Amino acid sequence: MRSIALLAISFLTFSIADAQSNRKLHFKSIVIDTHNDIPTTAIEKNVAFDTDLKGKTHSDLNRFGEAGVDIQIFSIWCDGVRQQPYQIAHRQIDSVYEWANRNPKRMMMVYNSRDIHKAVRRKKFGAMLGVEGGHMIENDLAKLDTLFNRGVRYMTLTWNNSTPWATSALDETSRLQSRPSEMMAPERKKGLNDFGKSVVKRMNELGMLVDLSHVGEQTFWDAINTTTKPVVVSHSCVHALCPVFRNLKDDQIRAVGKNGGVIHLNFFSGFVDSNFFRRTAAFNARHKKERDSVMKTVTDPYFADIYLFEKYPDEVTSLRPPLSMLLDHLDYIVKLIGPNHVGLGSDFDGINSSPQQLDDVTSFPLITDQLIKRGYSKKDIQKILGHSMLFSTANYIYVDKE
Repeated sequence: MRSIALLAISFLTFSIADAQSNRKLHFKSIVIDTHNDIPTTAIEKNVAFDTDLKGKTHSDLNRFGEAGVDIQIFSIWCDGVRQQPYQIAHRQIDSVYEWANRNPKRMMMVYNSRDIHKAVRRKKFGAMLGVEGGHMIENDLAKLDTLFNRGVRYMTLTWNNSTPWATSALDETSRLQSRPSEMMAPERKKGLNDFGKSVVKRMNELGMLVDLSHVGEQTFWDAINTTTKPVVVSHSCVHALCPVFRNLKDDQIRAVGKNGGVIHLNFFSGFVDSNFFRRTAAFNARHKKERDSVMKTVTDPYFADIYLFEKYPDEVTSLRPPLSMLLDHLDYIVKLIGPNHVGLGSDFDGINSSPQQLDDVTSFPLITDQLIKRGYSKKDIQKILGHSMLFSTANYIYVDKE
């Protein structure tokens, strides 16, 4: 019995030591998440980012510290239906700047790799900006320039809606043949038109990353063939593992690798596991009467899903895929193009479901744990956590935190 007890103690000691070592690696690494929608969520829920929002959102300033996230690229977003999207973009940008202004000892705006170094050295949370949806420039290159001057460092060429100059993945796969979106003329062809290519070229000139999440396949290829700089895919997964319209096919993944860009994994359950939608459909069928009632009060089915998901959390938990499935997407990309071209783009506060255990931003250290368990080297883990993004898109020279 004594030997068994000693063995158990020894095992527990090693487990604790391993956990501490994993945590040390995570918090020593530079962690970058390329997509988080808290600016929109904070406005819609009328809450302050620098207060305790546990139970209300996926993110707040304190929890980013607990997560070991050093740099967050905040999504500046509105759908393609709302009027004056350019003004909405400025309102959300104002919000992020105000957060930084209220918390100068804890948070700072960052615009380039030099600023990222500075934020890490000063142990401050670094905030960057990315516009999600080319409709927010309102077909005006001067507005693109202004957004860059305000600190925007990537723009997703489309959201789910197409623009007059770029078709989205949703339109190319399901809408285009039946009903063109409001932003698109009936004769509109897939991909980028001449103005769309001029947008990509202007982004290259400015130093604004071209983000290819959400875009249709033809738009993807037109952009890849137009850009002279590395692209970013800020929040997408692998089509071969989860064949939904938003995920990348193998030839697209290889093209991003050849371009020198980086693909950042989206944590949304439906992009990780295609069976999530089947389970969600069964959930909606159980609550059909209530959902039909909610649908009369919202502009998009997504908001009805959010309402029901928040009301029935125990049921929703069983809909979520295991964390291992997200890591399978990461493994797949690494095997195709290597660890230099993969990172994390959670989409927290823009999604209504994530894999088991990834409940909010404080779950980021679990990613590091899983990477260690899968045999990734320290160097490759640090690439995935943030170095890949910095090196591939900003000529970043790697350093540990001081």
